[in-house]
Amino acid sequence: MSEVLTQSQIDALLGSMLGGDGEPSAEPVETAAKEEKKYKKYDFYSPKKFTRDKLRLLRGIYENYSRVVSSRINSILRTGCQVEILDVEEQRYYEFANSLNDNDVLTIISTTTQEGPAKEPIVMRIDTLAMLCMIDHMLGSTSDDMEEISYYTYTDIELRLYQAIVKYMVDVMPDGWTNYLDLQFELERVETNPTMMQEISRDESVAIVMLEIQIGNVHGKINICLPDTVLSGVFGIMDERSSKDSLTEEERDATSKIIFDNIKRTSLEIKAELGKSNLLLRDVYNLQVGDVINLNKAKDSEVYLSIADKAWFKGYLGTSNKNMAVKISDVL
Repeated sequence: MSEVLTQSQIDALLGSMLGGDGEPSAEPVETAAKEEKKYKKYDFYSPKKFTRDKLRLLRGIYENYSRVVSSRINSILRTGCQVEILDVEEQRYYEFANSLNDNDVLTIISTTTQEGPAKEPIVMRIDTLAMLCMIDHMLGSTSDDMEEISYYTYTDIELRLYQAIVKYMVDVMPDGWTNYLDLQFELERVETNPTMMQEISRDESVAIVMLEIQIGNVHGKINICLPDTVLSGVFGIMDERSSKDSLTEEERDATSKIIFDNIKRTSLEIKAELGKSNLLLRDVYNLQVGDVINLNKAKDSEVYLSIADKAWFKGYLGTSNKNMAVKISDVL
């Protein structure tokens, strides 16, 4: 033969001969070997935590943020600027950390939800070239071209300007979420050493929002790292709200009635407090059977009924069916 057949071509040729009474198929041998379907590998050791719907939701949120932050940067730099979202993907934090350079500057952003402050912060990284271009325009430059920079260390003055610019960008971050949830973001600090950023566990799942910023002829990337601890709380609030909104008024009333009925069947311990008295330790030590302790209350005075160590009712001590009882006279 003029060429050597692959194993898949040999199997296809034998199969066609056995299935066609010994007659070979008219189809060429080359087309008998079909390409194997490729599947994306799934890492069971570190399963994905964010569904496609959640990532699509984040994409919509930061598309809104891109439009808002573009307007904000245009106003402070007095030049044309465009920010657009590229992609949203899930990674482990160590993958994001390994992609950082030694001279990268990180912006640490604290988050506050309806349930309180988040334990882990949000991290934002901006390309050095794009940030230097914004700093130049902030200082009055009108040039839209900058040379590529392989390694750069910010001066103290540039770091102060860096912090001022990212504060403008953080202040408008709640506007991207306003259609979904009321979140508050606050600039915590600017970290010049990426290795010192240890608030997020290296194995933590994070969502990376990749934005592209264009200022004249200068292009750069903005990466926003959202940890799972922040997103799980946010998505939990949104899912709970959507489930409540999907219920009809009758279903909500029925659910409330079931919950209230279950609460009614909860057993509580009620204590009747007869009175209080202070004694010296030697008096307590010398107490004998038959001694009387004065409670400093009149015999017909009201007693307090306490639930979980909190007084709820007042009443009078008496008997009911030969048992001691308290008749409630007032609700506290």
